[in-house]
Amino acid sequence: MTFSTPSNPLPRYLLQIADDQLVMGHRNSEWTGLGPILEEDIAFSSIAQDQVGHSLAFYEILHQTYGLDQPDQTAFNRPENGMLSSWLVEQTIGDYAFSLVRHWCYDQAVALRYESLAQIQDPNLQALAMKLRGEVKYHTFHAQTWMKSLLQGSEESRLRMLSALKEVWPLALGMFEAWPGETDLMQAPGSQGDPWYPGEKNLQDLWQTRAMESLASWGVEVEALGLQRLE
Repeated sequence: MTFSTPSNPLPRYLLQIADDQLVMGHRNSEWTGLGPILEEDIAFSSIAQDQVGHSLAFYEILHQTYGLDQPDQTAFNRPENGMLSSWLVEQTIGDYAFSLVRHWCYDQAVALRYESLAQIQDPNLQALAMKLRGEVKYHTFHAQTWMKSLLQGSEESRLRMLSALKEVWPLALGMFEAWPGETDLMQAPGSQGDPWYPGEKNLQDLWQTRAMESLASWGVEVEALGLQRLE
């Protein structure tokens, strides 16, 4: 069966979220049995399970409301170039520092997407976003805790984390690429009357602000490290 990416901007945006969550969940699941300590082995496995579950929830809405194929068909029977996932989530797991920094960058962005989606008029999507936002807060808490611990830990842990930050940062900025139909979705009124979707540039700006504030609080000299803020 030939798959066609939705032309309607809302299901297209939801498909992008679902694809990112599916691929990120599968990548994180690769740490099962390989984590540096048992606690992290379990944590990454649990987060991976959540992410695949989130992708399923969006695929189900896309099937039931927007006429896409069954979730398993949409998730697994598309050609590679039909996936809307970002380069960040598609990268192999690398070492633990890379996966942790990616986890931190990615879930901060997911939290922002769910925050805005929770303002949509559609009651089913609003309820889903609010539910998933509650789960993602544990992902971001986990990432924040370990980022701080390792950046403020030994000299070796700090150097490894800084190296991973330099590698992951440009990939993370790519999570917010403009997409066809984005400007139309930015005009859609939310539950309070104002537009609920801020657009990728505004999401990127907010993500960069939050990320850089956290890094500065952990003693990371962002400019010296070469982490550029896109304007």
